[in-house]
Amino acid sequence: MGGQPLLDATKLRRLATRIRMRATDMVAIQGFGYLGQAMSSAEIFAVLFGGVLRHGRDRFILSPGHYVISLYAVAAEIGLLDPAELASYGKDGSPLEAIGSERTLVADLVCGSLGQGLSGAIGFALAAQLAGEDRDVFAFLSDGEMEEGQVWEAAMFAAHRRLDRLVAVIDANNSQVDGPVTSVTTLEPLAEKWRAFGWRVAEVDGHDVDALGEAFVSRHGDAGPRAIVAHTGILGRVRSIPPTVDGHFIKLDGDLKAAIMRELEATLA
Repeated sequence: MGGQPLLDATKLRRLATRIRMRATDMVAIQGFGYLGQAMSSAEIFAVLFGGVLRHGRDRFILSPGHYVISLYAVAAEIGLLDPAELASYGKDGSPLEAIGSERTLVADLVCGSLGQGLSGAIGFALAAQLAGEDRDVFAFLSDGEMEEGQVWEAAMFAAHRRLDRLVAVIDANNSQVDGPVTSVTTLEPLAEKWRAFGWRVAEVDGHDVDALGEAFVSRHGDAGPRAIVAHTGILGRVRSIPPTVDGHFIKLDGDLKAAIMRELEATLA
């Protein structure tokens, strides 16, 4: 893959922490929202945007639109978005919508209905392949989306066309609106399913920036697309968030916000 050199692990961890802090501030505006998604995906976005994705050349597709909070947070941290704009997150008329849409900044495509992002990413990857362009395409998906048949139809097509510049990263946090994914449908063995569909697969701890970095930059051959199954926790291993909290849509009062920020700030000291 032709990405720029990775940042060092310490900087990536700090970036992930800053993403969580930015997300906490954004959710505090309304007092509720998709904070768990930012907590679980912070390292993924830190590694991808902090060292792998070539801005202005590579494509980024965000399939689950409610994860857009992570995109805003990392964009503000790396200079792709004015941090002052985060104060409008989720407000009426703001370009920073709580659930992304075709208006979303920074990403090349953000989907509302789940399960559609991989198809869009394949369109970008196939176009680049046919044009002979030096361009990688990254699609961010959630494990709950794996319940959608369209994902697997798209996976078959991508493998058939040997789209080796396509990378799908899956935030496998076992969380969806109806509860744990495992209580709704059985996805495991998830990595083996992707392999069976003809993808090269890396299965990693999604909170380990070193493991994520290796998974993103390592080719392991050039035949076919790659999937990174990143196992995470919906609360991002943030101990100040009670385990009884509904991680999919967190209610955030002043006391909980303060506790989260104290814990995160301590890791930056």
